[in-house]
Amino acid sequence: MVGTVMIIVAGHVQVAPEGREAYLRDCIAVVNAGRAADGCLDFAISPDLVDPGRINIHERWTARPELEAFRGSGPPPTQQDAMLAIAVEEFEVAEARQ
Repeated sequence: MVGTVMIIVAGHVQVAPEGREAYLRDCIAVVNAGRAADGCLDFAISPDLVDPGRINIHERWTARPELEAFRGSGPPPTQQDAMLAIAVEEFEVAEARQ
């Protein structure tokens, strides 16, 4: 990826442990839409293996305009209401190695 910038969105959200499975079910459409969006290289929302209230977020995008077009106004109110804490950041990567 020399000469281009990739955007990585990574982090986690906290939800009530008893509500995690429902939250993840509600995210299936978001994951499908993200993976189908222009500029999306990877999109995953998954349960943490050791924390029953943690949901891990990982996205890779070719450029900011595509990410912002997909993001729109953010998660629907039902998902926003379920989030107890959010720790998600964006990173601009100028170089990647395999």
